[in-house]
Amino acid sequence: MSPAPRTTQRPTGGADWRDVPLAPVVLLFGPEDFIASRATDDLRRKLRAQDPAIELTSLDAAAYTAGKLSMVASPSLFSEPKLIEVSGLASMSDDFLQDALAYIKDPAPDVTLLLTHSGGTRGKKLLDALKALGVPRIECQPLKKDAEKSQFVSAEFTLNQRRIDAQAVRALVAAVGASLSELAAACSQLIADTTGMVSSDDVDKYYGGRVEATAFRVADAALAGNAPVALSTLRHALATGVDPVPLVAALAMKVRQVAKVFSLRGSSAQLARELGMSPWQVDAARRDAGHWSGPALVTAIKVLAEADAQVKGAAKDPVYAVERAVTVIATAARR
Repeated sequence: MSPAPRTTQRPTGGADWRDVPLAPVVLLFGPEDFIASRATDDLRRKLRAQDPAIELTSLDAAAYTAGKLSMVASPSLFSEPKLIEVSGLASMSDDFLQDALAYIKDPAPDVTLLLTHSGGTRGKKLLDALKALGVPRIECQPLKKDAEKSQFVSAEFTLNQRRIDAQAVRALVAAVGASLSELAAACSQLIADTTGMVSSDDVDKYYGGRVEATAFRVADAALAGNAPVALSTLRHALATGVDPVPLVAALAMKVRQVAKVFSLRGSSAQLARELGMSPWQVDAARRDAGHWSGPALVTAIKVLAEADAQVKGAAKDPVYAVERAVTVIATAARR
């Protein structure tokens, strides 16, 4: 059996969670469980490729008792390499803090220690020590922006040697982007169940009934000035139980994007960097902006502010509020 290689630890900044470096100690930091899980799987896969007999041990830093880490890290009878996964560092016991501080100064040979901290300042002394030693740190932060989620989708398809067009990426993020694990599962399903370039029609077939996707179809039609399609899609959504709140939120997001690009000049890539949008979002907003004048955008923003308050409790009839907002927006746009 060949032991796991001991790589020299050095400052790495934020290492890539899709390609976790092999090192005696690795830190996963942040609240996004899906990314932490993916990073853990990647590290396990690499270590098992080197030695399928690797011994896996799990510890809970919150329930930890003194001496446990050195005990499980000590050489086994047959000298198999070890992976020790420690969760719960955000609630670590004082015993774990002291033992971990001692251990990381002189890690055991043929042992990989994977530490998972969900965020916060608990154990700051240990976090500072890990940083000083150059321990690889994998950021496990939520992907909050649509641009980040779109990049995630594109990367999932690229890694699986598949292609997905920009409209399909946007539709998928709109449909299942609230949860990163759901978004990853949706990518996997589309990759498994389709062939060739994945299109927005494929996404609609599998996920078109989702609330977010329906909301964006309403918003797309309204911003394009297509009142009949916007209203019929809206009424179908409401009839099938879609809440008015995400419908208004989708409209507001689309109008904000149009307002951002309305009077700006420059390449899509340049504006995307300046506005915190992806290039395809800039292109889509520019297309929508062709239907709008400055005064019409002001009208749309005002009616959406009113609708947002009304669907969140300021009015007795939230359905009427969202219908009115869609009607005003769709008729204010130039077809």
